[in-house]
Amino acid sequence: MEINILIVDDEEDIGFALQHGLSKDGYHVTTILSGEEGVEYIKNNLIDLVLLDIRLPEKDGFQVLQEIKEIDPDILVVMMTAFPNIEPAIRAMKLGAYDYLTKPFQNLSEVRLIVNKALETQRLRREVIRFKRQLSLENIVSEIFGNSKKIVKTKEMIRIVSGVPRTSVLIQGESGTGKELVANAVHYGSKRAQNPLVKINCSAIPDNLLESELFGHERGAFTDAKIMKKGLFELAHTGSIFLDEISSLKLSLQPKLLRVLETQSFRRIGGINDINVDVRIIAATNQNLENCVKDGTFRTDLFYRLKVMVINLPLLRERDDDIILLAKMFIDQNNREFNKDIWGLTEEAERTLLHYPWPGNVRELKNVIERAVILCNEELIDVDHLPRELYLASRKAPVKIGQQLTSDMSLSDMEKRHILFVLEAHENNKSQTARVLGISRSTLREKLRQYGIDDETD
Repeated sequence: MEINILIVDDEEDIGFALQHGLSKDGYHVTTILSGEEGVEYIKNNLIDLVLLDIRLPEKDGFQVLQEIKEIDPDILVVMMTAFPNIEPAIRAMKLGAYDYLTKPFQNLSEVRLIVNKALETQRLRREVIRFKRQLSLENIVSEIFGNSKKIVKTKEMIRIVSGVPRTSVLIQGESGTGKELVANAVHYGSKRAQNPLVKINCSAIPDNLLESELFGHERGAFTDAKIMKKGLFELAHTGSIFLDEISSLKLSLQPKLLRVLETQSFRRIGGINDINVDVRIIAATNQNLENCVKDGTFRTDLFYRLKVMVINLPLLRERDDDIILLAKMFIDQNNREFNKDIWGLTEEAERTLLHYPWPGNVRELKNVIERAVILCNEELIDVDHLPRELYLASRKAPVKIGQQLTSDMSLSDMEKRHILFVLEAHENNKSQTARVLGISRSTLREKLRQYGIDDETD
């Protein structure tokens, strides 16, 4: 990885001599002659180390040091001083400087020693931060519970997206699939984890107030604007903003959001100055945004700017392998909440959960289990503890054409056809099929052999 060093010194001879010497060591070195220009350069470039002179025109090195630390506290700054006493160096260290050098330099080896020491410290710091962030990411991702292929793929996508903390993310999924949980994982698993995650539901705020909430307003911008108000984008500076239900954002606001994505800047309502922010946008929707674009309710250019990285969340009914796992996890959570000691579910209750289509996804399952735990005073949750509509709906699960039972079938034909139906519905998963049928796996194997059905292990 290329190391970027910035030298800020108004003495051209010293600055360019340092640049020449350090460039030979393989570093990318830039020299700037004023503090103002140095601060602007740091705002727009990734810098690992700054060599900063204390005596500078206009702004002295102490002021520049404070501004650098406000921009990025992790940048290491080595102060350079020609003062014969130690007080300025002590003051610089108190303001956050890493070390100091006394001018004039006897030779470049003294500079190299401090530069290499600083960069090694920076490397170790980043390694510790990376390790902590990885642990944090794994902990957060583990909260997205399940082992099905689709949810494992979703978790892997979260890990990838978390590693690119500037790229916008679009999370798509029906209500109840866990979009906010994924947004948390993306933010707290990234380099922005220590900075704000600001959340807003775009459909929950009236259109006439949403612009002010997002971008803020100046005093006197409209009748009720008695004071200046910062918007959520300002509050999210250096962090992330989670825009839930982005599809409901009115068309008149969409160009302003597009501008933030493209320039990382905006203006408050009634303002004349651009405000620059460093914000990652995480958007979520339960609508098909492509259809919204076709309908003319969502801008094409904004859609493509948002969907740089897309995380599609699977429906619960597409995650059969996770339904019972999730149910048992919610039982454990509610046992602690309600001081119960429920061990699990009866076979009939499990079959009911597995055959229900779950239109409300994981959120609905969580609510159903909470209700069941409250009602259950036994060791196992039974069908009687589940909502009656759940049981009735599960009994109306659609049967595929060609697998329907007819009046002239023998009992063995009916059983064979039903086993094939359940096996296909669960993608040839023998354990899941046996659970749904209410028999052991060994009994299922015996049935498969009996009916001449191929018994490949799953």
